[in-house]
Amino acid sequence: MFSSRLDWSAPENPLTKLLAEKRSRGDAVLDLTESNPTAAGFSYPVDVLLASLADPRLLRYEPHPAGLPAARAAVAEYYHRASQGSSVSPDQILLTASSSESYALLFKLLADPGDHVLVPRPSYPLFEFLAALESACPVQYALVYDGRWTIDFDALRQSITARTRAIVLVNPNNPTGSFLKKRELVELIALCQSHQIALISDEVFSDYAFGPDQQRVSSIAGLNDVLSFALSGFSKVLGLPQLKLGWIVISGPQAQQAIQRLELIEDTYLSVGTAVQWAAQPLFASRDAIQRQILERIRSNRAFLASRIGPASPWRLLETEGGWSAILEAPKIRSEEQWVLGLLNESNVLVQPGFFFDFEREAFLIVSLLTRPEIFQEGVDRILAQAT
Repeated sequence: MFSSRLDWSAPENPLTKLLAEKRSRGDAVLDLTESNPTAAGFSYPVDVLLASLADPRLLRYEPHPAGLPAARAAVAEYYHRASQGSSVSPDQILLTASSSESYALLFKLLADPGDHVLVPRPSYPLFEFLAALESACPVQYALVYDGRWTIDFDALRQSITARTRAIVLVNPNNPTGSFLKKRELVELIALCQSHQIALISDEVFSDYAFGPDQQRVSSIAGLNDVLSFALSGFSKVLGLPQLKLGWIVISGPQAQQAIQRLELIEDTYLSVGTAVQWAAQPLFASRDAIQRQILERIRSNRAFLASRIGPASPWRLLETEGGWSAILEAPKIRSEEQWVLGLLNESNVLVQPGFFFDFEREAFLIVSLLTRPEIFQEGVDRILAQAT
C-alpha cells in the first residue's frame, strides 16, 4: 500500500535508544549536539520580532507563486548588505518554507526519476532522504582532508554520468566547516558547462566564518557562467528556525526558464506563510544583533576547545573555517560507536559520531559550537578526560 521511496522499517539507532533511556530516568545529560539557536540562550529582540508579525496586511491572502515582492526585495537587500557576491534582483529570488523544500523543488525541476544529483561526503545526513522522496538518486563525491578540506575533483569527475543533473555544494559544509575556494569554483564551472549540469549551493552557514580568507567564495548568488541556485533562509541567517522562510537565488543561462518552471511548481503548493513574508523586512533588521551573539559563541567555544588540545594530546581538532560544528578525531582505543555510546553512558555527554555524516573512516566526534558555554566546557573536559 505504501511507496518504496524510503526504508520505512529502519530501526532506532543505539545512540538514540540510549539517550531516550537516560532522559526517561532523569539523567542530567550534557548535550553537545544542540543546533537549535532558540534553545541556546541567545537574547532575541522580542519586541521587534513580535511587532513584525503584527502587520495587518497578513489578514489578506494574496498568493504569489514566487513569494511576495516585498519579501523578495528584502532578501535581495540582504545580499546587497552582506556583500555576498554580485547583487541580485528580486526577480531572481523564489521564496520557500525551508532549505529542505528548496532542495525538493530543485530536484523536481532538474531530475526525472532515477536521475543523479551529486552530493558531498561527509555532509549533513539529509540528501539521501530528500532525493529519494523525489525519486532521484544521490551520488556522493568526496571531500578530502589534508590539513584543510577540499573537493576531490578526480572523484567528482568519475561520478558524472549521462544521468547527472546537478552538483550540490554545502558552503560552508556541515560539519566540515569548509568554504568553497575560487580555484574550486573555476573547476566546477568548467565541469558544469562541459556536461550541461546545474550547480546548487546551500549557503545557510555562509555568514558564520571564523576569519577572513581572500580565496573564499561565500556565495554563488548572481553567478552567470552556469545555471546556478543559491539557497539560504531564516533558520541560520537570523537564528529563527521556527519562522519558516527560505529562498533560492537563480542565475546563469536558462535562469528565466528555470524561474518560470519553479513558479509553476510553487503555484501547486503555495507553502510559504503570508505572515513571515510581510515580516521579512523588519526581521532582517535584527540580523546583526542575532548574528553577533552566534559568532561570538561559536568562535569562543572553538577557541576553548583548541586550548584544551595541546601538541601531546591524543585528540586532534580538525581545521574548520566556519559553521556551527567542530570535529574531534578521537584516539584509536575505541570504535566510533563505542566512543559515543561510552561518553553518553559513562559521562552523560552527548556527541554525534562521524558515521552520521558519512565520514569514510573512524573515529570522529562532532560537537555543536552553538552549545551554551558552561555546558560546552564541562562536556569537552569530560570527553578529553576519557583518554588521559
